[in-house]
Amino acid sequence: MGLLALLYQPDSKAQGLKVSENGRYLQKPDGSPFFYLGDTAWELFHRLNREESEQYLKNRAEKGFTVIQAVVLAELDGLKTASAEGEVPLIDMDPARPNEKYFEHVDFVVNKAQELGIYIGMLPTWGDKFNLKWGVGPEVFSPENARIFGEFLGKRYKDKSVIWILGGDRSPEEPEDFEIVRAMARGIKKGDKGSHLITYHPMGGQSSAQFFHSDEWLDFNMFQSGHGIVNNQNYKATAREYKLNPIKPVLDGEPCYEDHPINWQAKNGWFDEFDSRRTGYWSMLSGACGHTYGNHNIWQMWRPGKAPVSEARTPWWQSLDYPGAFQAGYMRHLFESRPWQTLVPERSLVTDAPNTAGKEVLAAIAADGSYVIAYAPYGSSFKLDLSRLKGDRMRVWWFNPRIGKSMLVHETTRTESIEADPPSDEKRGNDWVLVVDNADQNYPPPGADLSQVSR
Repeated sequence: MGLLALLYQPDSKAQGLKVSENGRYLQKPDGSPFFYLGDTAWELFHRLNREESEQYLKNRAEKGFTVIQAVVLAELDGLKTASAEGEVPLIDMDPARPNEKYFEHVDFVVNKAQELGIYIGMLPTWGDKFNLKWGVGPEVFSPENARIFGEFLGKRYKDKSVIWILGGDRSPEEPEDFEIVRAMARGIKKGDKGSHLITYHPMGGQSSAQFFHSDEWLDFNMFQSGHGIVNNQNYKATAREYKLNPIKPVLDGEPCYEDHPINWQAKNGWFDEFDSRRTGYWSMLSGACGHTYGNHNIWQMWRPGKAPVSEARTPWWQSLDYPGAFQAGYMRHLFESRPWQTLVPERSLVTDAPNTAGKEVLAAIAADGSYVIAYAPYGSSFKLDLSRLKGDRMRVWWFNPRIGKSMLVHETTRTESIEADPPSDEKRGNDWVLVVDNADQNYPPPGADLSQVSR
């Protein structure tokens, strides 16, 4: 059996996702938790041909990604510059007149992803097509044609593995913007009979909850922590959304991309795999239902000959195996080696830890007290309260998020707390995850049994 067959279970039939009864996470049709591990491929439909699309999707399946976020009406002059297959998406830039040839390619990508067990997080449009603000545009949407376009997409992909993501790096500002978004949501729901989840991708530093939290069509919240700040404390946004009512799942749909220039300027340096990794663990331990990874070269599918956006510097195919992409998969496997959907954020379990921005140690505990997880971004020492851990004996592990391996520290009588001192010296990038189990649960090593992980 090949590597791909070990790491995912292909499924030619669409599996409609739903929100869990407690509103905290996403579920597969059988009720098992769905870990949303997204990759950012905004220009996938627009800039890759079929062979390249298949290469990209297989690579992401191997690494354990479960969702690929891609845009139908793409950001980079997606209405007027033909796709890699030589087609534009709309006839005369009219959303009510989609070009069948263009959508045949979208069909191919959606079907290939489904074969590989991956959902397409499908953005009907980039936000500049209804709120230009910056970028190419032009604005082509009205509430009426947004509804028509939404219904077209909903019908076309009603039996496919998709998650709908409205917005596209724009937040609604004018009353008509809100009308357009809500009309598109109504159209999608009419077209697919409400069989798929819908969320909203806002601009940097904002969240879907600010605009649509009470709308019934918004199934889960998505925020964008973005690319402008070093040591961006994205966990604060997750924690804020986690406390909202009505309760809805939440995730960071666009954190800092690996190999993205800090604040869009290379003179400031570049976000690396550690920056990318930390946003994931911080958000997950603050109550997220998953996380999205991004690589600056891949979202735009940059290649020599194309104008690089914000100083992209490596061809997309050479960027597929950046360390952060592997490490995103390691994170998923760690959480899936435990009943992660039962985790409750509990930062108060951590004391005697750094309070410096970027070094914060976060923790969460299973609702049934069966295990505790804590993440130390710099490998700083800390004290962990275990008074709520169940059982008479505990099993203590360190998990290395850089290589996806764990080591057993010891199994011993449960104590009320432990003094945790991660391996090696405190420094940037020496991050470690502490996992403490009720030994009676006999959980496998954290991140173990990767070949058995299924979507």
